[in-house]
Amino acid sequence: MTLSINSTAPDFVADSTEGQIRFHDWIGDAWCVLFSHPKDFTPVCTTELGVVARMKPEFDRRGVKLIGVSIDPVADHMRWSEDIRTAVGQAPNYPLIGDTNLKVAKLYHMLPEDAGDSAQGRTAADNATARTLFVIGPDKKIKLTISYPMTTGRDFNEVLRAIDSLQLTARHQLATPANWSAGEDVVIVPSVSDDAARERFPNGWKSPVPYLRLVSAPS
Repeated sequence: MTLSINSTAPDFVADSTEGQIRFHDWIGDAWCVLFSHPKDFTPVCTTELGVVARMKPEFDRRGVKLIGVSIDPVADHMRWSEDIRTAVGQAPNYPLIGDTNLKVAKLYHMLPEDAGDSAQGRTAADNATARTLFVIGPDKKIKLTISYPMTTGRDFNEVLRAIDSLQLTARHQLATPANWSAGEDVVIVPSVSDDAARERFPNGWKSPVPYLRLVSAPS
């Protein structure tokens, strides 16, 4: 079972590398990326955490908070952070949750209820399904999920692209087509009639087929 788009992101209280957090309060009025890791000191996750730290200014510019969760104690996260700095050149500059009782992984349906209640003795393979990334809106609803196997590093440029789309479409009655990048033409959603669209887009739109109306993205 997974959390679906538009589900409320489960709230929780947990220890992190930046102290105890209550998740919904910590998000506040921001957007949030929560991304999970099966275990500390694993190779692919090491690269991901460092790359996200380097890219943090891009997330900041979009009003997006970053937080990681890994199924190990916070003390291990602190030691791992130094390895990440050595390997990638940047240690995490955002909180990393310690999920020693598997509470967060279970709340977010990444581990089954019968997985136990302790990280001790568990291997990365035991936690292999804790590889989901969640984009959460200011309304605390899940806007996007992407799950990866342990062998495939995540593309955080794609995460930024998706956030650009999510934020644009949250403000306007628009959608974004395949392979869209910020600044390219967007789609007028079907719920907007042609008459209403003419009022909003007086310069018109391109329509290769009747149900696909492409218009310049709002600035």
